[in-house]
Amino acid sequence: SYPAELSELYSYTEEPEFAINRKCFEEDFQTQVQGKRWPQLELAQQKTYVMRLLDKLEVVNRDKRLKAARAILYLAQGNSPDQIISPDLLHHTGHQCQPGPWHQTWRLKLNPSVTDCRLWKWSVSSCITGLSWRLLPRVLLSVMYLLVENIRVEAEDDRPEWRNSRETFRTELSFPVHNEEPFALLLFTMVTKFCSGHAPHFPMKKVLLLLWKVLLFTLGGFEALQTMKTKKREKLGLPPLPEDSIQVMCSMRAASPPTYTIELPEQQLSKRGHRSRRPLVKQDSLDIYNERDPFKNDEAGVDEEENDDVDSGIEGELDLMERGAVVQAVPAHRPPIERVSFPKGLPWAPKVRQKDIEHFLEASRNKFIGFTLGRDTDTLVGLPRPIHESVKTLKQHKYVSISDIQIKNEEELEKCPMSLGEEEVQETPCEVLYRAMLYNLPQYMIALLKILLAAAPTSKAKTDSINILADVLPEEMPITVLQSMKLGVDVNRHKEIIVKSISASLLLLLKHFKLNHIYQFEYVSQHLVFANCIPLILKFFNQNIMSYITAKNSISVLDYPHCTVHELPELTAESLEAGDSNQFCWRNLFSCINLLRLLNKLTKWKHSRTMMLVVFKSAPILKRALKVKQAMMQLYVLKLLKIQTKYLGRQWRKSNMKTMSAIYQKVRHRMNDDWAYGNDIDARPWDFQAEECTLRANIEAFNSRRYDKPQDTEFAPVDNCLQSVLGQQLELPEDFHYSYELWLEREVFSQPIHWEELLHYQ
Repeated sequence: SYPAELSELYSYTEEPEFAINRKCFEEDFQTQVQGKRWPQLELAQQKTYVMRLLDKLEVVNRDKRLKAARAILYLAQGNSPDQIISPDLLHHTGHQCQPGPWHQTWRLKLNPSVTDCRLWKWSVSSCITGLSWRLLPRVLLSVMYLLVENIRVEAEDDRPEWRNSRETFRTELSFPVHNEEPFALLLFTMVTKFCSGHAPHFPMKKVLLLLWKVLLFTLGGFEALQTMKTKKREKLGLPPLPEDSIQVMCSMRAASPPTYTIELPEQQLSKRGHRSRRPLVKQDSLDIYNERDPFKNDEAGVDEEENDDVDSGIEGELDLMERGAVVQAVPAHRPPIERVSFPKGLPWAPKVRQKDIEHFLEASRNKFIGFTLGRDTDTLVGLPRPIHESVKTLKQHKYVSISDIQIKNEEELEKCPMSLGEEEVQETPCEVLYRAMLYNLPQYMIALLKILLAAAPTSKAKTDSINILADVLPEEMPITVLQSMKLGVDVNRHKEIIVKSISASLLLLLKHFKLNHIYQFEYVSQHLVFANCIPLILKFFNQNIMSYITAKNSISVLDYPHCTVHELPELTAESLEAGDSNQFCWRNLFSCINLLRLLNKLTKWKHSRTMMLVVFKSAPILKRALKVKQAMMQLYVLKLLKIQTKYLGRQWRKSNMKTMSAIYQKVRHRMNDDWAYGNDIDARPWDFQAEECTLRANIEAFNSRRYDKPQDTEFAPVDNCLQSVLGQQLELPEDFHYSYELWLEREVFSQPIHWEELLHYQ
């Protein structure tokens, strides 16, 4: 929610700074405007005062700079010494965060002529270029976060000038202004400087939160991404998407383990003699959601997936149905059992790749004809009629992705660089960001993963690890038990917010780069894999994930803006342990889903990386995550289990039939995908290193062709016309006219010219 996004910006140790900000504003305001209060000023006077505060950010005295920044932060928070703020207005719209002067100050911020984004980019960049002070970066980053978070949220009643100003602000953040770098790259640089030890004072939580919001604002969220994907498919002449993945996942319900059993009396059934049957164990529907206790711990019960009784029960049930046996009624003393409504169809439309059709035809031709025709999928001569029908069905569900088109175009550009000419690249915010990140991208990914490792709850403190708690620890350490409890909650909350912002930023980058160009996505993915991102995420989930999801690391009375508009009660141990009223923590659930989606992105269609999941024994770790009764999280866990099922062996599949059924129900089907039996060609021994090397060669060729523009190449055109060559405007260095005569003497007059040699060329 909007209040939660604002409250996570501030640590509980920053509570005294709200009063300091107010004091700085009141002192400065009284010296500048005497006898009036802020609401009494006209709009032009408020603009003038804000511009004066901005000018004070450039003074040499750093104490004056800090006071001016605190006064601006006080206004950005919507505070006013003359009004009481109503926190209920926070829920109305995203951009109208608080009443009072915020409406005016927000208009000032939206007006590019008054508050330019370049001023804030300069202020934040000054924190990087040698400023080793702790407080000023924290204040400036807070102001910038409030600007981005409030301006990026759109509302239906926004006026046209606000919409135009929002787009102007988005453009200034997305594209380089006056040969500067995009603002997101500035924040990435702060992250790398922090991890390298050159700037340990940076408030890293605020930097990462601002980085996430800037990416969300400039590149677009998941809904905007879906819209861009639809438009791009239409532009490329591809059919529309079979479904909206966001809507499908919203309509899915979580799977739950069996909650009851039906014991059938023993019946003697004769088939090749009489055999005694054990009582039938009926599994509950996988779609029942326990509304009363969605996070009930099932570890105390028996895990039905770890024994073979489930298999015998299913076989017994099918045997009873085949023989038409009548199941006796349940005894009267048993509680009534609700009817289970099974889904009418599968949630996802099946997909088929071109590669799947080629493999199917290759196997069929080898079997019936004895030879293959390469990539020809149209010639069906000599194949039996059922094969014709199979190929027809496969082609009906064929799905061509944008990535397939991009890879095909890239292969053609590599083969025919002269005839196809230069590629037309659209200057989108994503393209600009990738070009700016390209040469330092490995360092950015390593830095983010280092911070993610330090913030993970399963990581142990080491002497060589980075300190991510510098901006949350108070100057005076706690001396009472209550203060220690408060600091413990604040530290855990601080780490959770860091995990949330990093996971969301990485997922956004991967999804946007994949839509922009597949090899941009593969470049980022490969560096994440090389930096051990896969074992890092598995280490994160190798904990009691239920405890992490249901953690109560929050103190509601200390959350912003509640702490600024209410008198704080005396804190007790009970109030600290109470937390909020939610049964689970949305922040941690969001982080877990992001990390699972990130793991899916890295391993999809990559057999070498799938084998990493198998080698690191991820199956039991992922199975424990299925205990969280949330449909989206379970979906991505089941996807990760599906891609490695063929490598886990028959015994694992036999003892995990309920998980296999859940995969069949909830994960998209790929025709001819033999995931459940392990007979696929992809399950055979594979040269995984060669796969990664081939991918890396393709990525380097793409980056070299598009972003490395050497001047002297064998394919560069040569101008042989004397007039055009002499008529070119050449840029000469500034000191050339000082050494012009010396250059003439050395290069022209002192060089002998043998005119008679020209006769030999005729």
